[in-house]
Amino acid sequence: MTKLAAKIHAVLASRDEGATAVEYGLMVALIAAVIIAGVTLIGTNSGNTFNNVATAI
Repeated sequence: MTKLAAKIHAVLASRDEGATAVEYGLMVALIAAVIIAGVTLIGTNSGNTFNNVATAI
């Protein structure tokens, strides 16, 4: 009976790897969204700065 419980536990424990992969995928997606938002904001601000300099010249 103990061997059967050990086998069931081994099968159920191996399913944690899939959950970990999903969690890493969500973290990567969130980091990518933050990077995209940051680059967009910096790009807009630097574009405005260049336009102001060009107008002043």
